[in-house]
Amino acid sequence: MNPLLHVTASALSIALLALPAMAGQTAEQRPVSADAAALTPGQPQREIPSAVPGGMGYADIADLVLSAPIIADATIRSTAKIKPAEAPNLAPGLVRLYVEVDVTALIRGADGLPPRIGYLLDIAPDAAGKVPKFKKARVLVFARPVAGAVNQVQLVAPDAQLDWTPTSDARARKIARDALASDAPPVITGIGNAFHVAGALPGEGETQIFLTTADQRPVSLSILRRPGEQPRWAVALSEIVDESAAPPAPETLLWYRMACALPPSLPERSTGSLEAADAAIAREDYAYVLAALGPCGRTRKS
Repeated sequence: MNPLLHVTASALSIALLALPAMAGQTAEQRPVSADAAALTPGQPQREIPSAVPGGMGYADIADLVLSAPIIADATIRSTAKIKPAEAPNLAPGLVRLYVEVDVTALIRGADGLPPRIGYLLDIAPDAAGKVPKFKKARVLVFARPVAGAVNQVQLVAPDAQLDWTPTSDARARKIARDALASDAPPVITGIGNAFHVAGALPGEGETQIFLTTADQRPVSLSILRRPGEQPRWAVALSEIVDESAAPPAPETLLWYRMACALPPSLPERSTGSLEAADAAIAREDYAYVLAALGPCGRTRKS
């Protein structure tokens, strides 16, 4: 039997207990230390993709980073095809692989990793029915640990093995750092109340829209209108909107939190206390903010 394609019974049995994706075998070497500590993971449920993609955009990588307590830059050492009878819950048309990788760098992981880890990966064959060859491919792995098996991980999503690129690597590292920063923006959960105050001149006024957050930290939008000028808007992460408040820069964590979480229109309850004319302006100002933010750009299916 080819040793590169041999999966030990013990490793495979542990892997299959932790579906949808993990596994590994012992590597008695010094663990790889982390570049950053783990975050509290979310658990987004994704449809299984037709292929393991590479070159994802900021929002897609942010989704993976914020869901993964372990992020590794690794090189695939070997893959082994798992028999369908030994691959429970495998979706029709997919093949389950046992993947072993050599860890080059640990981008995030509070407890470190052995230099060699394994996991399960479900993948679709190509148009000719052939399984992609991953050996020696450099990848980014977004995963969670497996209890009692330090050399095994579980992918946080079916597409959580990405082709390594300089851009995806840099994005993953920056998002991980930004999420751990003391001034990291909160998770936005919705829209609170909106207010509009008309100015002394026709067409002059200011709208303030309060956002709701997972940890109750204050976030608000302010939109200032002056006659003959484009509206100016800013986001504040404190109770007070000062001169330093500004729109978030594209492809930053604050931009992602807003562009990918804000609803497409201002809820009616947010303007319930306003006169009809003021409510209409508040809705226009909110739409202006959304247009300025631009689309979230998420391409992964939820």
